[in-house]
Order: sequence, then C-alpha cells, then structure tokens
Amino acid sequence: MIKGLVPLEQADDEKIYGGKSAQLGASLRAGLPVPPGWALSVDFVEKLVTHDPGALGALEVFLKDKPQPFAVRSSGVGEDAKIASFAGQHFTELNRIGLTEILAAIHLVWDSGHSEGAVAYRAKLGITEKPRTAVTLQKMVFPECAGVMFTRHPVTGAQEIVIDAAWGLGEIVVEGQVIPDQYRLKLDGTLIEKKAGVKDIAIVPLPGGGTEEQPIEDPEKIEGLCLDDPQLEEMVKLANLCEKHFGPGRDIEWGIEKDILYLLQCRSITTGKFS
Repeated sequence: MIKGLVPLEQADDEKIYGGKSAQLGASLRAGLPVPPGWALSVDFVEKLVTHDPGALGALEVFLKDKPQPFAVRSSGVGEDAKIASFAGQHFTELNRIGLTEILAAIHLVWDSGHSEGAVAYRAKLGITEKPRTAVTLQKMVFPECAGVMFTRHPVTGAQEIVIDAAWGLGEIVVEGQVIPDQYRLKLDGTLIEKKAGVKDIAIVPLPGGGTEEQPIEDPEKIEGLCLDDPQLEEMVKLANLCEKHFGPGRDIEWGIEKDILYLLQCRSITTGKFS
C-alpha cells in the first residue's frame, strides 16, 4: 500500500482526496456504475509535482501492473461543493498511457487548479484558502456517446430530467463545441420532449494516447438522435439512484460504452434555482 494512493472506493475523506474522488468513492460504495480507479491524495500529488524521488518511484512501481490507459482528473478540495462547481476551471486529461504521460497529466491538472482563472474564481466565491489539488486516476472509458444529465431542470428547478448527448467523449458537450441532442423526461421516465442537435464533430481517443477532434461525415449521425428508448430508461434509473443516495438536484456526467452506461461524475447542480 502506497501512502496517499488508495482504490477509489476507499476515498472517503474530501479533505485528503478532494471532492471528485470522495464523490466517486461514495458512488462506488453505493453500487453505482463508476469505472474503477484510484485516488491520489493532496500530499502525494504535491510530492509528485515537486519531483520528490520517493513519490515518483512509488508511482512508477504502482503503474507497472495496472491496466491502461487512464483518465487523469482534478479532485480539488472544495471543488464540487454545494456552493460551487469548478467545471471548466480544472483540467481532465484523457487517454493517458505510461509513466511519462500520466505524470505530465498530473502536472497539468495541478497547474489548472492553481491557474489565475481558478484563483480568481475562488476569490469571486469568497474562498480564501490556498488551492489544494488531489487527483483521480480512473480507468478510461471509450463511449460511443456521452454527455451530461441533470436530475432537475438546471435553470428552472422543475422536477424533470434533462439530458444533453453527443457522439464520442462527453467533453464535446461540456465544452459547448456542438449543439447536443436534448431530452426532457419526468422523474418516472415519461418523455416530455426530445430534440436532435447538430453533432458534426466528436472528440475521439488516439491509439497512442491523447484525444483529437474528428469531423462526423454521416448526415444521420449529425442530425439523428444518439439515445434510443432503452438507453433513456437506463439513464432515468441512474438519475433516480443518484438522487436516492445523494439528494435532489444532481449534475451527472455519463458515457455509454458497448451498451454499458457509466457514471463519470455526480455533483450538486450549482446553476439556476440551485445556485
């Protein structure tokens, strides 16, 4: 056992492992479909970015027998608190392979948590404590489609599920690079509205690691819907399970790989009626 590096389901202290790892750990303990991974503590990450030989050696030994690639995600202390979400401020580095690439990704994630933009956002919220950045190291999922889901309407607070979906990795939706498909459903799964977007690009993984944007040529994929009725049923089940375990008003990132729905992030909604 490496001090400061534990299986994700054991990450039960937000002050040590950051908000994302603690939330995903709680989701795993609740039996939700989270890809497996590991939590790197604030102190361990600090040692890695300051080139501590013992920490670097420990990470190298740890990675030798672990299946790769990984998603390397920011897990800042207070990052996904009820009053704030740092989505868009702190980086996620996807499809990272090998010690050199994973270590570089950890540096990028740590730097994003200490950037001028992140510090200014903290100041705007009245958060005066020094940024403390942990890292979530997670099995990479390669979804055919992905996106975000809100278990209450993120603007009005209405009791309905809102899903935005696009092809490939969900960052294309989070970063607003396409007009995603949108689905609105009642909490019991009754469809209120579905509207196809314009999804002419996708973010896809590269064989040697990393990702790139690729154009979508098929008109049916560009203007057709990503999700079918059985998939929507699974999404509604996941939304209700997340609310059961963590309370109403959840902001969820998800991906579907080979017909398996994965929960990639579950935090409080911090927009509209929930802000």
